[in-house]
Amino acid sequence: MKSALVVDDHPVTHLGCSQLLRELDYDPVVRALTDQEALAQAKSHAPGLIVLDLGMPGLGGLNLIDPLLRLAPDARILIFSMNEQAAFVTKALAAGASGYLPKNSGPEDFLEAVRTLEAGKIYLAHDMAVAVATTRIGGHADPLSMLTDREHQVLRLLGQGKDLQSIADALRVSYKTAANASSAIKKKLGTRSTTELIRYAISAGVVS
Repeated sequence: MKSALVVDDHPVTHLGCSQLLRELDYDPVVRALTDQEALAQAKSHAPGLIVLDLGMPGLGGLNLIDPLLRLAPDARILIFSMNEQAAFVTKALAAGASGYLPKNSGPEDFLEAVRTLEAGKIYLAHDMAVAVATTRIGGHADPLSMLTDREHQVLRLLGQGKDLQSIADALRVSYKTAANASSAIKKKLGTRSTTELIRYAISAGVVS
């Protein structure tokens, strides 16, 4: 039998994904509500498929892709997220994800995405594929694509309401490093205050 892991902090999402995955003969389908649970489940079950939400609390799903694949190297990772920014799609694929599906997709889209990954192919929803292609060709660049991985982490934590000291502690860096990253983000995104950064993070889907 095929095994799957659903990494999402919303139990209802896990329930829906589990029902759909069982239609495709996945059993067991285990869940993880936190980063640490996800790593523990990946180590214990070595799932063939991982459904991962980028909006996980803490540092977010992007930073889970590599450690999950280290624990379950044969797994195919399907990102299932509210975040539809081309920059995040590109980063997720570069990190090792095999597919990206927005959470407003229907059940048939989810099943198609899983079948595509099972066939060894990459899956992208049509609109996402167009957005990624446009960015790569040199069209309108996504401002978020200008941020470094560290700056993405800081922006996510700001969007979760963390102050700079809490962010420094979470990332295990100095307060000055966190503050410098915040200043760099403001400059790149054209925002003037931390409040504007938080609004940007929420509106851009960086946080749930």
